Amino acid sequence: MSEDVLYQLMNWPEIETIVYSEHDNPHQLLGAHKVEAGILVTAFLPNAKEVILKFKGTNREYPMILEEENGFYAVLLHMKKIQAYTLKITWNNGTIEEIKDPYSYEPLIKAEDTMRFRQGIHYNIYELLGAHIQTIKGVTGTYFAVWAPNAVRVSVVGDFNAWDGRRHPMRRLPDCGIFELFLPGVLQGSIYKYEIKAKGGLTFLKSDPYANYTEIRPANASIVFDLDQYQWNDIDWMKERKQKKTRELPMSIYEVHLGSFKKPQEKNGSFFNYRDLAGMLCEYVKEMGYTHIEIMPIMEHPLDESWGYQVTGYYAATSRYGTPEDFMYFVDYMHQQGIGVILDWVPAHFPRDNHGLSNFDGTCLYEHKDPKQGFHPHWGTLIYNYGRAEVSNFLIANALFWIEKYHIDGIRIDAVASMLYLDYGKLDGEWIANKYGGNENLEAVEVIKHLNSIVKKRKDGVIMIAEDSTTWPLVTGSLKEGGLGFDYKWNMGWMNDFTYYMKQDPLFRKGCHEALTFSMEYAYRENFILVLSHDEVVHEKKSMILKMPGEMQDKFANLRVAYGFMTAHPGKKLLFMGQEFAQFSEWNEEKSLDFSLLNETLNSQMKEYVKDLNHLYRNHKALYQMDYSEKGFEWVSRFDADHSIISFMRIGKRKEEQLFVICNFTPVVYESYKVAVPRPGKYKEIFNSDAIKYGGFGHVNPRVKTTKKMPTSEGKYSITMTIPPLGIAIFMLHSENSNVRSIDN
Repeated sequence: MSEDVLYQLMNWPEIETIVYSEHDNPHQLLGAHKVEAGILVTAFLPNAKEVILKFKGTNREYPMILEEENGFYAVLLHMKKIQAYTLKITWNNGTIEEIKDPYSYEPLIKAEDTMRFRQGIHYNIYELLGAHIQTIKGVTGTYFAVWAPNAVRVSVVGDFNAWDGRRHPMRRLPDCGIFELFLPGVLQGSIYKYEIKAKGGLTFLKSDPYANYTEIRPANASIVFDLDQYQWNDIDWMKERKQKKTRELPMSIYEVHLGSFKKPQEKNGSFFNYRDLAGMLCEYVKEMGYTHIEIMPIMEHPLDESWGYQVTGYYAATSRYGTPEDFMYFVDYMHQQGIGVILDWVPAHFPRDNHGLSNFDGTCLYEHKDPKQGFHPHWGTLIYNYGRAEVSNFLIANALFWIEKYHIDGIRIDAVASMLYLDYGKLDGEWIANKYGGNENLEAVEVIKHLNSIVKKRKDGVIMIAEDSTTWPLVTGSLKEGGLGFDYKWNMGWMNDFTYYMKQDPLFRKGCHEALTFSMEYAYRENFILVLSHDEVVHEKKSMILKMPGEMQDKFANLRVAYGFMTAHPGKKLLFMGQEFAQFSEWNEEKSLDFSLLNETLNSQMKEYVKDLNHLYRNHKALYQMDYSEKGFEWVSRFDADHSIISFMRIGKRKEEQLFVICNFTPVVYESYKVAVPRPGKYKEIFNSDAIKYGGFGHVNPRVKTTKKMPTSEGKYSITMTIPPLGIAIFMLHSENSNVRSIDN
């Protein structure tokens, strides 16, 4: 057929939109299509010198004709059926490439998928959106899909097409705003972004919101990576996790920033790989007696100084420490060694970096348009539009993604308070009330409840933790009761009160005694985790040891009694790395923990003290089994402010599992001191922070104490003991029929 006839078959208005990169359904024009005269094949290949169509398994070749000077090629084939073909391209630089035509494939995303996504209930949408290696009709490549409903055109660009946005425009799927394209031959390791043309003609590049891997910062392109090739070895852990009732189990959490736990000495500014960290960290955590680690956010983020709390790649484990498979190995290794992994997650806000979610398709897609709704003035970050179904789906699916793909045992949601309240961190006039005139963010509340409900339905033992500094009711209440459905809540009130109390000179602690005891007034309103986190040892707040008053010996004694009281107090526990051996300097993400301090006697003794505390905690059910029941705690003495002494009982499910705890927050030692106890029996000291091996003075109680009845109307009992200065002593109660050796006192 003559070129004139072929020319007449061209749809020139459509071709013009392809040439000028404005077409949002290129498959409608490009590729092979039946026409009256046969099969018309078209391709848009800017910078191509020659294009030849070849049929698979034959030697037949058909030169394609350049119909438009910018690179639009066409050929008419006199046949009735479309057959598999390739395009042999000679580029202007002389290189020759043979490819399968990307515009010869049907969408993989079905109408049911797009409907569920629009409704915000496609919980594994990450399996479709993003970049996924697929084999279609024997051809392997990568399927790309991105949500950009307000874009005029979206293209995949990368190292496979010279970053030319004209080469691979994507197809817009009906009624959902998703663009998709299968690129044969694009395999693992390929670097890509999306080139988006917005209304008005502005064209820009964006990283993939659903990317599984990215370049190492400051580069920010996405990288194709297959997450389904890793072979997991934690099947026993995963089975056991389903059966665990964590509220009745010990939970001692070591909070970690992976980049600064340890750093390679020979490489300034570099990091250990996830695999290296797995061995080093796990060995240390197991030795210290922790049950879990909580990792500060490892989702991809551009700025080290943000500690991971300003996320740009929600579905990508940061490449700072290796590949996604390396992080899978990290979690897998922890599980095989009996350590749970909790992941810090940040759905409250995101940064304004141009390559990220901000103004993604030329409009405020993930965030609110009105800055009174969509901007955190204090943090300089953007707030998610939780009321948009596709945005809530992005977040809910993301939490589930880490649980499913990385076997994460728990999700700790950062900055829950900023999600719950529309006026969080804002002044009058900087926020907009909800439809009822209140300051509650109703859409964010629904996202939280929705996520927690889905996690609960999985019944796989994953726990959900809220970092909430407010008095929002029923944070850990059940969804049926109108609660938010979390398993645990960080006890920020206890942390603030207790650190305030411990900073005081012991001579003046009697004036703020309530700060020590007030936490028990509300201890059972939520399922609390007591936390001394990274936030308490940065920004000139001082490390835990330097918060303590007095000379150095006093500081260590104060810290010992502080950690002892924390361990004995109801609630699960969390301590930030480095504080277990009393690192003097504040935490700095640019530096490794100062493990050289373990060469110093006091620091080494503090490490051993925390280690013994953790093992004591894990070995005695009274310290954890009834954390969230009023039956698990009983005040013995709480009002002795003048002496800054408190005492209480911790009780397990079995009556014989009872511990008596006494804390002295002054440097005064009390010898042969008569102490009230609630029940008769023999009290054997099992722990004392003033033991010489911990750096104390040895004011301990080596002999078992037998109670004597006090001449009071209440019928209480007493033992005579030594109360250590700035110390805690813990006694195990044995029944009067016990065989424990008793020395009358």
